Parts: sequence; C-alpha cells; structure tokens
Amino acid sequence: MSTQHAAHSVDALSLEQATWRIDPARSSVRFNTKVWGIATVKGHFSRYHGMLDLSAEPAVELTIEADSLDTKNAKRDEHLRSQDFFAAEEHPYVRFVSESAALEGDRLKVRGVLHARGAEMPLAIDATVRRVGDELEVEAVTAADHHRLGMTWNRLAMIRTPSELIVKGRLVRDA
Repeated sequence: MSTQHAAHSVDALSLEQATWRIDPARSSVRFNTKVWGIATVKGHFSRYHGMLDLSAEPAVELTIEADSLDTKNAKRDEHLRSQDFFAAEEHPYVRFVSESAALEGDRLKVRGVLHARGAEMPLAIDATVRRVGDELEVEAVTAADHHRLGMTWNRLAMIRTPSELIVKGRLVRDA
C-alpha cells in the first residue's frame, strides 16, 4: 500500500529557513525546440544538480553536464554536443545562477543568468513550488533564444527559436 501526500501551498518561512537540493532520481531537466515549424525536437539531460536557498546568494543554482543530453537520436546528440551547439568538450557545464528570487504564494519568480558554451544570457523564470510531505515539488518553464548563447547553426533555417526549457522535480531538505 502506497502513501500519497497531497500538494500544499508553501510555507514561506519554512522554505526560507532551509537549503533544498534537487533529487535527480525524481526530477527532469528537458528542452523542446521547434524544427521547420512542424516538428519538435525533445530532449533531456541525465546528469545535473541544483539547489534552492532563499536565504543565500545565489538563491537558485542549477548545473547540468552538457554531454548528458539525449534526444533519442545518437547522430543528432553528437551534433548537439559539437562546436555548432553546446561545445560540450570545451564547455562541459550549462549553469543557471539566480540574481534575484522572490516567493509570492506558490509562485517563485527568479531572474538570473544562463551560462552555456562560454556565453551567457539573462533569463526570467516563473516557477510553481508546492510542499508535498517533507519535500518540495517544483515546475519551471521558460523560453531561451539559443542564438544568444552562440548556438547559431541553422542549415536551411530549420531550427526555430526560442527553445523551451523545463525543470520538473522534487527538492529534498539538505542534510
């Protein structure tokens, strides 16, 4: 028999007095990019770590291993890891670091900088945060123009911007 916990609004005080770490076993970091306007390339990253601590600077950090991307197409994945896109050999990490984070009910409004392939761009994220038992459930979706990160390869104008970035997961209190 399994026990399910209902999702509840976040108690701001308890959230602000703890450091929370993303649990990769129950989370996902994904991206979607339109191709020729008729199809969507969907992918995910399998190796990453991140934290949320509203009493710290930065309050939100997420570090992704660029070579862990997977679109279920080995040839495309190799190309995405190349100099045309992530340049994963020279720049092994994609990082998001917050500059500000404000909790408004169950909404976490975050502003920060996305770093990839030696470039950076500002990024605004509006996330939903809910308490589930002793954990937090987070869902964040935003759009990023990958051209601003130097990912400009685009044969026959097939790749559309922006790319959609999605983080869904469970955060556990840091021990």
